[in-house]
Amino acid sequence: MKKKYDNQGQMAMSFGMIFSIILIVVFLVFAFYGIKKFLDLQKEVQIKSFVNDLQNDVERMQKSFDGVQERNYVVPQKVEKVCFVNEDKNFQLLGEKYSDIRKLEGINIEKILGNEEEYCISNNNGKIKIKLEINFGETLVTIK
Repeated sequence: MKKKYDNQGQMAMSFGMIFSIILIVVFLVFAFYGIKKFLDLQKEVQIKSFVNDLQNDVERMQKSFDGVQERNYVVPQKVEKVCFVNEDKNFQLLGEKYSDIRKLEGINIEKILGNEEEYCISNNNGKIKIKLEINFGETLVTIK
């Protein structure tokens, strides 16, 4: 009879261990899911910050009479290049699995493009280098 209780104790212990392992796996899956969502949110915040900073710099340049300003912006690696196009929404963020089209106010898109259909600036290790220029008497900023 003593042997019977030992077997039941071993069975109860093994079910408890299996249940614990299942719980640990579930917690790990949710933890990795949460971390991935957090990192995706961080990338979206970087993109919005980049667009807002660029728009603010364009507006600042418009208020000056004449000048050139070279700026470095931080963007996530999924944005491979930033393009300016001659469309209503004149600003594109492009990547292999990412695309975002926006409107950037205050830029001279005709002067930026010249005879080309688009002007793109590549992402270099998470940084985009943009040169903003406005000449005396102009109201729109040129990007180089």
